[in-house]
Amino acid sequence: MKKIVNYLACFGVLAIAGPLAMAQTAPAPQETQEANLKAYIGMMRQDLKKDKVSILTEMMDLGPQEAAKFWPVYNAYDKELTALADERIAFIRLYADNYGALSDEMAIKIATGMMDIEGRRVELRKRYFPLVSQALTVKDAARWLQIESQIEKVVDLQILSSLPIVE
Repeated sequence: MKKIVNYLACFGVLAIAGPLAMAQTAPAPQETQEANLKAYIGMMRQDLKKDKVSILTEMMDLGPQEAAKFWPVYNAYDKELTALADERIAFIRLYADNYGALSDEMAIKIATGMMDIEGRRVELRKRYFPLVSQALTVKDAARWLQIESQIEKVVDLQILSSLPIVE
């Protein structure tokens, strides 16, 4: 399990550190840089999602009938979580673009935006916990919530620790 968590953590760092590094390299045409960034983020997401599915499959230990009920609910959850991640990436990119000359107004915009996203992630888990409870058992839903929260926290820690502190 520790190996899996470390693997996920590495992808979390790459998912954010890569775009930040690209934002600080020699200037490329904006469209090319944007296309490269989107492709890079897409590849990282695919790898992370594949690893998350492997971890959830192993840790949830669902039978075929349970899995048939769980995965559609989880996929709907993951789609909404991905939309929040897109917003988060936009704020991180905004931070990277303004890091050298971060105004008070921009710092407020970024900080409040990130807190809003975090709150909506919590609300998303609150909304999906009963749905997973209906598809499986309450204990299985609690297990999913625990695993999902652990994965998110590991990825969050890696992302946040890779960002420079506001000066």
